[in-house]
Amino acid sequence: MLKSGSIKRVRKLIGEQKAKGHTIGLVPTMGAFHKGHLSLIEKAAKECDFVVVSIFVNPAQFAPTEDYHIYPRDLNRDCRLAEESGTDLVFAPSAETIYPNGYSTYMEIGEIANILEGKVRPSHFRGVTTIVAKLFNIVQPDKAYFGQKDAQQLAIITKMVRELNYPIKVIPCPIVRDENGIALSSRHKYLTPPQMKKAIGIYISLKEGVKLIRSGISDFGSVRSLIIDMLNKYGLKRIDYVSFNKWDSLEPALKPDGKVLISLAVKLGNTRLIDNIIINPDTGL
Repeated sequence: MLKSGSIKRVRKLIGEQKAKGHTIGLVPTMGAFHKGHLSLIEKAAKECDFVVVSIFVNPAQFAPTEDYHIYPRDLNRDCRLAEESGTDLVFAPSAETIYPNGYSTYMEIGEIANILEGKVRPSHFRGVTTIVAKLFNIVQPDKAYFGQKDAQQLAIITKMVRELNYPIKVIPCPIVRDENGIALSSRHKYLTPPQMKKAIGIYISLKEGVKLIRSGISDFGSVRSLIIDMLNKYGLKRIDYVSFNKWDSLEPALKPDGKVLISLAVKLGNTRLIDNIIINPDTGL
C-alpha cells in the first residue's frame, strides 16, 4: 500500500492508474477507523481497480467549541486497517497542505445545509463540502463512498455532485451497527459504559417510529412524540431534534409518502450522537 500527504504525488500516482484504464474509488474519512469505515473501503475494493482512502481531520467543519483538537487520531493504526481492507493509496495531507496560508475559498450549498445538523452546527457543511470538493479535484475518482449514518451529508454530497456536474458516482453504504444496534461512531471513545447503555435506546426508538408508521399512523407529530417518550425512557433527555424529511431532498415530510428519512440527534455528556432510518411506507422497505 502507498501513502502520501503530497497532492502532487497523489495526482501522479492516480494518473498512472488512469493511464492503465483503471477505475478509481475514493473513501473520504477523518480516520479513527471502526467497522463502518472499513465496510466502505471493502466495498470500494470490490468495485474499483484502485482505492484511495483520505485521512484528514478537517478543521473547516468544526466550530471553535467542538472537538477538533481532541478528535481521535491514530494514523499508523488507520493505515494498517486500511491496507488490510483493500486500500491501495492513503492520502493523509496536513492542514497546511489543504488550507495554505491565506486560504479563503469555500463551498456554498443552500437551504439543505441549514436544517437538521446544519441548524445545530451552522458552519459544518460549508467545511464538509469544501474538503470533499477538494478531494474530488485532487483524486478525480470514478466512484466515491459515503455512509448513510451521516444521512444529511450523503444527501448534500449527492446534490453537489449532480449540480456541479462532477463525473463521479456517489455510492451510499448502509449503517454498520454493533450487537446492540448502536450505529458505530469514532466519538464512542468519549462515552462511559453507562452512557453507552443509554445509547442503545437511540436505535430502539427509531425502530419504534418505523413500527408506528407501518401500523398505519400517518401523523408524524404523534410519531415524533412517541419516539421522544422512548428516548426519555432510556435516559436520553437532551434531544436536539427528531425529524421527518423526504429522501433525498430533505424537504419536510408531513405524511408517509415515498421515501422518508427519520433522523435524530441526542447529547450524552459532551458528545452528540446521530442516527437515522430511511423507510418507504408505500412499499414496506
